[in-house]
Amino acid sequence: MKKLIFGLCLVASAALAQILAPDALVKNISDEVIAIIKQDKDIQAGQKKKIEDLVDAKVLPHFDFTRMTALALGRNWRTASADQKKALIGEFRTLLVRTYSNALTNYKNQVIEFKPLRAAATDTDVTVRTQVRQTGTEPIGIDYSMEKTADGWKVYDVVVGGVSLVTNYRETFNAEIRDGGIDGLIKSLASKNRALDSPSGAKAK
Repeated sequence: MKKLIFGLCLVASAALAQILAPDALVKNISDEVIAIIKQDKDIQAGQKKKIEDLVDAKVLPHFDFTRMTALALGRNWRTASADQKKALIGEFRTLLVRTYSNALTNYKNQVIEFKPLRAAATDTDVTVRTQVRQTGTEPIGIDYSMEKTADGWKVYDVVVGGVSLVTNYRETFNAEIRDGGIDGLIKSLASKNRALDSPSGAKAK
């Protein structure tokens, strides 16, 4: 019964994503995730599996991983085979689960402020700008590049403090491909993901 309810919640979330404006969607997801963190003692204690499940269920369905991976690979994406692209998307998605999970473990009652969306009603590519504020530190800008798709608005890049996630990974990926080709990059990403799955990897984060 719990699985059925959870499944219905995901369907409802997907339907909601198709009708919400991009800034409203990001705010809705942020509010929902923060509410869950505040109520769940296991997540507050840093329980890895629960945090990753939360990210996987609530955050990542609103990301366009095919476009993100293609942008991160740049011109190398065109030379990858269909099987290589599938493997790269899967490993990159897993890597981002780890990245967001790590960020959520550091949540300490920060406040997220949303700036007015500068976009026309007909725009299909927009940037949702936010600031994360915490007492005693400078605010951090987090901007979401989003595209309107048949499944609603999807994030294809995140810019944190002026640094693009996609561009940052592109430099690393290009270096890996120069050394070992696309298969070498896939193996490297898989190895990193396995390391982060291990107890020692979790502590290293």
